[in-house]
Amino acid sequence: MDITIRDAAEGDLPGIMDIYNDAVANTTAIWNEDVVDLANRKAWFAARRERDFPVLVAVRGKQVIGYASYGDWRPFDGYRHTVEHSVYVRGDVRGTGAGKRLMKALIDRASFNGVHVMIAGIEAENVASIKLHEKLGFRMVGRFSEVGIKFGRWLDLACMELRVPKR
Repeated sequence: MDITIRDAAEGDLPGIMDIYNDAVANTTAIWNEDVVDLANRKAWFAARRERDFPVLVAVRGKQVIGYASYGDWRPFDGYRHTVEHSVYVRGDVRGTGAGKRLMKALIDRASFNGVHVMIAGIEAENVASIKLHEKLGFRMVGRFSEVGIKFGRWLDLACMELRVPKR
């Protein structure tokens, strides 16, 4: 698959929004129940840029097929070198390596930016995401039981961490 990973631009936001909304409507990857509009994604993107947090996209041709970003893990100064990340790919390209490529690029960016630890919060039954994170060096550090709800059922949250390799 011919994929380019690059920094997102404002013109990528409709594609990012579509991927986000599909995950909201059809998966337990995002524990929100309401889809968002373009104004929401513009505000999210502006907030990421304001904090110098990366937003990366995977592009095939001219189509955004995935995106990844990170942000604050917790909003206290002592946690400033720890981030929580997100990675999402379009449903029709899951399992093709796009997510792995996005994650590798995001980890590289984290290393360049002096991040010490990346945190992953993953719905505990999302075996594919857990395996992807393990392949990239993340380790399981805990599980919270029934801390979220979606589609009328309680969800567990698996927590993984990666000590970011130094450049």
